Amino acid sequence: MPEISLFFDSSALMAGIVSAQGAARALLLLSEEGKVQLTISEQVIAEVERNLARKVPQALPLARELILSAQLRVVRDPPVEEVRAAQDWIRHAADVPILVAAARAGVGFLATLNTHHFIDDPEVARRSGLRIGTPGDALGWVRGQLAGTGG
Repeated sequence: MPEISLFFDSSALMAGIVSAQGAARALLLLSEEGKVQLTISEQVIAEVERNLARKVPQALPLARELILSAQLRVVRDPPVEEVRAAQDWIRHAADVPILVAAARAGVGFLATLNTHHFIDDPEVARRSGLRIGTPGDALGWVRGQLAGTGG
């Protein structure tokens, strides 16, 4: 397994699926090449499939194909007790399971396009112990890791 590991929330995974270009797709390709390990949770899969079925149903087969070809690691959703214990990590309660799943997965970065709930409040990263940013931020971090300059 690659040493560089990231967690995609549903917004990052959606971006990588629906756009043939961009940082999220680049990260999916790096995962497919075995250069990074991308992790998602069961909740992320459910959210992406629900959103694609509603907004872009023709992309569902591609989504499933990309999840398999990118060799995404799927982790179980965290137990309810752990989610309850982490309620103060973020103001938007629906996002707590994602943060807990990412923290439990031991990843180096949580990639999201949900700037309002995850990125704009620096306390979310501090409380969860995660490095959090956009897929573009994550790609920059990965490039630094691959070059050996950290990030």
